[in-house]
Amino acid sequence: MAKPLRSFALFLVPLLVLTLACSALSGPEIGAPGDPSALFSDDFSDPDSGWDRVQAEEGVTDYDNGRYRIFVDQSQHDYWANPGLSFTDVQVEADATKIGGPDDNDFGLICRYQDTENFYAFLISSDGYYSIMKYSGGSSETLGADAMLSTDAVIQGDSTNHLRADCIGDSLTLYANGERLHAVTDSAFSSGDVGLIAGTFDEPGADIAFDDFVVLQP
Repeated sequence: MAKPLRSFALFLVPLLVLTLACSALSGPEIGAPGDPSALFSDDFSDPDSGWDRVQAEEGVTDYDNGRYRIFVDQSQHDYWANPGLSFTDVQVEADATKIGGPDDNDFGLICRYQDTENFYAFLISSDGYYSIMKYSGGSSETLGADAMLSTDAVIQGDSTNHLRADCIGDSLTLYANGERLHAVTDSAFSSGDVGLIAGTFDEPGADIAFDDFVVLQP
């Protein structure tokens, strides 16, 4: 079963206003806190660890009680945040919990982020769908499928899912709760920042809390 995607003509509108420069003057410390073998990790206990911080009527990307929250109060929109780093081949992992809003949402991980128009996103939804998206030059495409696909590996509703995105060479792979969901190849971006993303479809109010973000050497 497939899930139609939003109209991405609206995708970048809030981000032109809300996306802020990362804290370049005092950016996050590589490999700390957390796993000492990690390239970078963050449990979001320190609100000065370098991620974007936006509070607006239409949405929020900010630290929140030891987690990182993305709240999207507009339909057909995605918001995201980045720590302001750059990597080549990575394994990115985080826990993501739906804390409010509709199950018809999307949320996940970012790798090889160039700017607001160019990056890869690894998405699941609270009603049990997944996709790997490529954003390039302001347009978007679902890699390896025509729409988000359904899976039993995603824990639906107000639940926590452990997400993993592997970006290794031109191979891109999405995992949820230890199960491989999707693998594709694409060579548009070879390096860039990592990040978190969440968004809405027809109903606004998607509210996702992320924790235990880690970037590992694959």
